[in-house]
Amino acid sequence: MKPYAQMTLEELTTQKNELDRVFSKYKEKDKKLYMTRGIPSEDQLSLCNDMLTCLSTEDYKTASGTDCRNYGGLDGLPEMKKIYADLLDVTPEEVIVLGNSSLALMFDNVSLHVSHGVKNGKPWPAQGKVKFLCPSPGYDRHFTICNYFNIEMIPISVGPDGPDMDTIETKLTSDPMIKGIWCVPKYSNPTGIVYSDETVKRFANLKPAADDFRIYWDNAYAIHDFNEKKEIPNIIRLCEEAKNPDMVYVFSSFSKVSFGGGSVTCIATSKSNCEFLRQRLTARSIGPDKLNQLRHVRFFKDAAGVLAHMEKHAAILYPKFKLVCGMLDEELGKLGIAKWITPAGGYFVNFDSLDGCAKRIVALCAEAGVALTPAGATYPNGIDPQDKNIRIAPSYPPLAELKEAMEIFCNAVKLASIEKMLEKNKSIKMR
Repeated sequence: MKPYAQMTLEELTTQKNELDRVFSKYKEKDKKLYMTRGIPSEDQLSLCNDMLTCLSTEDYKTASGTDCRNYGGLDGLPEMKKIYADLLDVTPEEVIVLGNSSLALMFDNVSLHVSHGVKNGKPWPAQGKVKFLCPSPGYDRHFTICNYFNIEMIPISVGPDGPDMDTIETKLTSDPMIKGIWCVPKYSNPTGIVYSDETVKRFANLKPAADDFRIYWDNAYAIHDFNEKKEIPNIIRLCEEAKNPDMVYVFSSFSKVSFGGGSVTCIATSKSNCEFLRQRLTARSIGPDKLNQLRHVRFFKDAAGVLAHMEKHAAILYPKFKLVCGMLDEELGKLGIAKWITPAGGYFVNFDSLDGCAKRIVALCAEAGVALTPAGATYPNGIDPQDKNIRIAPSYPPLAELKEAMEIFCNAVKLASIEKMLEKNKSIKMR
């Protein structure tokens, strides 16, 4: 089929009528297909079922004799810290391991700086209106944290190598109220890109006007490769070399490694920052769930065990991403109405429609029983200025259901695109 832009009005109208007919049949099926968030499937969760029974009534102590049933161990089991340190290429002294939610760690970290500042500095709001740089499209829950703390969000465009570093550097050097930036450096949510070496180096060498500026390096997909392992430079070491050792916090999680509701998360940062965060923990907690950490240690044993386990995840996920991107290529590739990124790992496929079509596409899918992330959610305050970005999350549905969902999605994209083109033509005629 030729590109829609090359079709006559009569041809577009004929196509629309056929798409309407097919879409009506989809609605009659009354499907309930879920693709809103990057949730592990049941098959993925079952990979760790043995973790539920790997401890016994006699096995609740670490090799050093720590009784994990009791209080203590404020910043995590040494064995669990070692696993994370090896995965992130840092030292255990630069790691704090806590509960099951990295989002909670990020929230707590922002909360700490809002209430008490960075180390011995002034609380952020006491200095003026707090601002964060927000690469967009980005992770909606990062933006939710900013909204909760009344932090002004400044969108930053994203390219194939990462965020627009020229703009970031310019804004940071001129505005001391910019206190943070959100980053998902590997298989970004939702774009799926991997930051280039040059981008990571430029982050480490930032010269912000605010000496209490922090990089929130959400490395959620550090080990979520499909076939080929993608490497990014070690931001902690680069910050040390650039004389900015305290500028970055690296967050990571096992939520998509073991169990979404029962994983272990960590923050990796300078030893100085770790000491400051422990002061907060002393007032906040008597210690994390060490039994859960011990379960992870017993099940995975070491970093090599984690990486071997991730190959099992890839075997489940990759066919789903191959199906999604293959159907996009087949159904939309020659029509000139959309662009998308085929990722090499992670949990999302980033999709851009024609301007002004994303909300309509999501609404059409909802009518036919396919639940997607709301259009605009990948931008601060839910406002996509071009109304074109949609995050596709293929992980949860079984392959058969995913195929049905993508058939409906592709139909919706075609239908919304033709509607927009006919609407534009009508508007031109009326002038």
